[in-house]
Amino acid sequence: MIFREVEDRDLIAKARKGEVEAYNLLVSRWEKRVFNYLLRLIGHREDALDVSQETFLKAYQNLPKLDDPARFSGWLFRIAHNEAFSLLRRRKPEADLEDEPRPADAGGRLFPIELSLAVQSALNTLNDDQREAVLLKVYQGFKFDEMAEILDCPVSTVKSRLYTALDLLKTTLSPVVLKKDIV
Repeated sequence: MIFREVEDRDLIAKARKGEVEAYNLLVSRWEKRVFNYLLRLIGHREDALDVSQETFLKAYQNLPKLDDPARFSGWLFRIAHNEAFSLLRRRKPEADLEDEPRPADAGGRLFPIELSLAVQSALNTLNDDQREAVLLKVYQGFKFDEMAEILDCPVSTVKSRLYTALDLLKTTLSPVVLKKDIV
């Protein structure tokens, strides 16, 4: 990981000097992680692709403003966070999660894909702040201080959101896991 950070720093320095290929390499390294984060946060593939492109465009435009290249990942995910929530605020009136299947509706033995769908459905029951805390910690592996920077809130708030979300997920998913164990 340290070697990769050094490489990212070098690429950032080259991209700041106008080397587009260096920035393209940075994009290729980070695009999958950013897209997966956005897909889980937004829930629609096409929107996640659009927001991902916007994220990398804004990152490129604002690269000279990045104070510490070692903090590139947190800075990039902060941009993705802002773009995603801008989209979510714009589309909020048309969003309706009531029709989504609940994990408790799953019957019988669950296969890995069904369990994955149950987890995704359970994530969708969380509020946006809680879901994002889970996505950043569990799926992206960020530390609490990095999450606080991305979310622009204190570490204690991040921890509170995460632990509340994990408790809710445990409650929501426990009937699914119990059904699997019984069968």
